Amino acid sequence: MNSVDQPITGLAARLGEALQAQGAQVTTAESCTGGGIAEAITRIAGSSAWFEAGFVTYSNAQKTRQLDVPEALFASVGAVSREVVEAMVRGAQAQSGACYATAVSGVAGPGGGSAEKPVGTVWIAWGDGSRLFSRRFQFPGDRDAVRRQTVEAALQGLLRLLVEENPAAG
Repeated sequence: MNSVDQPITGLAARLGEALQAQGAQVTTAESCTGGGIAEAITRIAGSSAWFEAGFVTYSNAQKTRQLDVPEALFASVGAVSREVVEAMVRGAQAQSGACYATAVSGVAGPGGGSAEKPVGTVWIAWGDGSRLFSRRFQFPGDRDAVRRQTVEAALQGLLRLLVEENPAAG
């Protein structure tokens, strides 16, 4: 494991311990990370006890098809938005049966940004079945750096959610 992966692997291990202690499962719904959160989680031996499913829904059509994100949201607020990641969390929970979920959508770059949503703009949402939180991030760096920071923030937020803190506050 390289030094870049160590903090993420440590977060995933802590998440697994916390989920196992609660007897709970987690699911992920990912766009800009392309399955990176699920990959980090499944690096941990025994993750099948607490990782239910990962959805990689890169296109808007798949966000609608797999996660039931309303098509109208894409025209009204865009894929990189609070509304879409919150719908992705709810859809992933409904499809997987997992209590805990995180969802991400963003502009990892190097292209695709706009004045309103420049490269590095990422929305992350977290839910536990009754509570739903989301936050907009502006991550610096190249595509790999944006994706890595997104995975790390999603895992940190899940850990906060499990101890009943607001994951969007940190």
